[in-house]
Amino acid sequence: MDSLWLVFPGLVIWSSILLLPWRLWSTRETLDAGEELHADLSDVTILIPARNEEEFIGATLEGAYKQGVGHKIILIDDQSTDCTVAVAENKNIQSLNILSGIALEPGWSGKLWALEQGLSHVTTKNILLLGADIHLAPGTVNALLLKMKRENLQLVSLMAFLRMESIWEKLLIPAFIYFFKLLYPFHVSNSKSKLVAAAAGCCILMGKMALEEVGGFASIKNELIDDCALARQFKSKGNLTWIGLTHSAISQQKYGTLRTIWEMATRTAFTQLKYSFSLLVICTLLMFSAFIAPIVTLFSQNAMTVTFSSICLLLMMVSYLPTLKYYGFSVFWSFTLPIIGLFYLIMTWGSAIGHWQGAGAIWKERAYTK
Repeated sequence: MDSLWLVFPGLVIWSSILLLPWRLWSTRETLDAGEELHADLSDVTILIPARNEEEFIGATLEGAYKQGVGHKIILIDDQSTDCTVAVAENKNIQSLNILSGIALEPGWSGKLWALEQGLSHVTTKNILLLGADIHLAPGTVNALLLKMKRENLQLVSLMAFLRMESIWEKLLIPAFIYFFKLLYPFHVSNSKSKLVAAAAGCCILMGKMALEEVGGFASIKNELIDDCALARQFKSKGNLTWIGLTHSAISQQKYGTLRTIWEMATRTAFTQLKYSFSLLVICTLLMFSAFIAPIVTLFSQNAMTVTFSSICLLLMMVSYLPTLKYYGFSVFWSFTLPIIGLFYLIMTWGSAIGHWQGAGAIWKERAYTK
């Protein structure tokens, strides 16, 4: 039987991923901009927290402005030291209100503290939280609004289309979204079940009243994974939420090097595991079984082991194909998934080691520790 026992757990993992009714591998949950480009958005305020975003804020504001008519835009400058405010002011957008953020309060993350300040200026029924680097295609906000109204949702979120141009971005960014969907199955998150709650903080539309009923941003003020924490708060009160993929909310952020992707992934990887060594060990065993063991056992002298390893690798690649297709990648990128899994396992351990060393998460030149 040789090393057959090594490949069997991976076979169970990939079979489960493909066969579970939640369709973890699927990209069916999607929403893109509608055709109505001059919709009445008078009941929407767009909140944009920004800290040193001079490179992106101009395009972000232009995209937000062109969403329709009547909506308000509030930019909260989170004590930027660059020309973020100057770039925003030069856009001459009449519906834009620029707030100067005050010093970060103890116990808050920077982004949530900025949003808390902007929230006090919101008078509309609905709020759109928009990342300062996100450019929206015209009609996106109206599509979100219609989705929320038709399905009686209280929170609707889009996973932004991330930049995938450099070799490192092509290798690791589609897989980042693929792994996110495995960790937070969209189908379960979009159901009434409270077992999974997911959102993507770059683009979230919600009702103001519903936000206030869950305690506002203060209820999640120290959360590093604030988007999913917010969705969890909404679902805990019986609200319906929805998350999906999109081609209409485009991130301008560049992840051109391994270092930048490393920093993005390690910032919250150990947080996802609730800073638990036991969960880290479980995660390591699962990822070893899923990605590494099938490669190792592929070179076994036992024919049955090699057969099972091959089947395991085939199932792995098949599960990745819908994500690759959605983002316009060749099927040949599916062969890289084992090495990608190893990369993300190493980054998870890097996140844990950084936490144990007291480094904490670094974001926008601020350190956060737990």
